[in-house]
Amino acid sequence: MSEVGRRGWIRGAVMAGLMALAFGVPRVSAAQGIDQRLRASRGYYGGTEGFADPSGRAFTFCRVEYRQVRREAYGRGWRTDYPDADRNLMLRLSQLTKTPIRTNSRGRPEHLVVHFTDDELFQCPFIFMSDVGTMALNSEEAERLRKYLLRGGFLWVDDFWGEFAWDKWVDEISKALPRGEYPIEDVPSGHMIFNALYNVYEVPQIPSIQYWRRSGGGTSERGFESAVPHLRSIRDLNGRIIVLMSHNTDIADGWEREGEEEAFFFRFSPKAYALGINIVLYALTH
Repeated sequence: MSEVGRRGWIRGAVMAGLMALAFGVPRVSAAQGIDQRLRASRGYYGGTEGFADPSGRAFTFCRVEYRQVRREAYGRGWRTDYPDADRNLMLRLSQLTKTPIRTNSRGRPEHLVVHFTDDELFQCPFIFMSDVGTMALNSEEAERLRKYLLRGGFLWVDDFWGEFAWDKWVDEISKALPRGEYPIEDVPSGHMIFNALYNVYEVPQIPSIQYWRRSGGGTSERGFESAVPHLRSIRDLNGRIIVLMSHNTDIADGWEREGEEEAFFFRFSPKAYALGINIVLYALTH
């Protein structure tokens, strides 16, 4: 394992070169192409039907295991949408782009779970957290997260709903990145995250499949309070997005539940993958 924090950035030259290959694919709208390509292999979990690299020098989905201090409806803390969301996004990334992914000895996507205090954190150019309105950071974890982000890391948080969960999250991330220095802002519609590979014209509101079933097809898990989904960000002093926040939506459920119910898949999964792939490509090339 390479020395942690040895350089001021996390992505290695090999990783940057591999991710650049993804842009050999022409940009298309989220409604064109991706749903047809997903349809052909929907429910396939048997390995890396794509461009795989078993060496480990390829994209790895890294999820953070955090300390949970409260509960939210339909959430499971750091385990929310785990592990199928992690596996499925890696698999689809390898199928829909030329991006190599890390695989295990059986040729399947190899994703990781890390803590903020693990040295492996600094080997992950991309980290992901769900249900973050339930978490708490201590001073050591906040310092490690700050160091990770300012050295080139990227954090995406997803699947937290309503104002109370938002306020709780802001309190925690501000321990690492004080708002006076690192303000939170909406991602503008023309940003690369919306068009890196697929043209995404709006932030999709994707509910948990449990809420969708119980509500008869509803998408806003907290009613009027969460009616509008948001994609917000924190940038470093050079303008690079270092924290991305998808609030009032559960993008990862569109990956996790793709093989569970046909109607849910066709309504939500193509949009979830289009945005997810764009975000990964941005994170690994900036």
